[in-house]
Amino acid sequence: MPPVHIPKAIPDGMSGAIPMLAIRGAAQALDFYKAAFGATEVMRLSEPSGKIGHAEIKIGDALIMLADEYPGFNTSPQTLNGTSVIIHLYVADVDAVAARAVQPGAKIIIPVQNQFYGDRTCRLADPFGHVWIFSTHIEDVSVQEMQARFDAMMKSGSGA
Repeated sequence: MPPVHIPKAIPDGMSGAIPMLAIRGAAQALDFYKAAFGATEVMRLSEPSGKIGHAEIKIGDALIMLADEYPGFNTSPQTLNGTSVIIHLYVADVDAVAARAVQPGAKIIIPVQNQFYGDRTCRLADPFGHVWIFSTHIEDVSVQEMQARFDAMMKSGSGA
């Protein structure tokens, strides 16, 4: 008798939280994420109409799922007129990612800059209503030092 195959409860590459983006125009978003963020398409399930029921991309090691908007199942930022979720990814060169992302249509919300917590970051909005933070870690900062820097920033009035 052949051995019984038992699939892994958590498939390889699927550990941790995986964002699932609802997008009106998911096929165009896939093209945008490839051009803007260097995403690699892992897979795509499309209806005959071209509407995407499920797709997966990787940006670096981060897996992100997305699909077209389906009323009653998911709602896009375009329909909501905003989003309450921000996708945060670490990359090797945040300056290069920000420069690349603007070409195909990302809007810079906060330009690339060094942050008190030891990262160099930028905040971008994609044309589909999702907000992204890209960071490159540049300095190891203890929690105590981070708090002191945060307090100083708040006191100076230059913070959040």
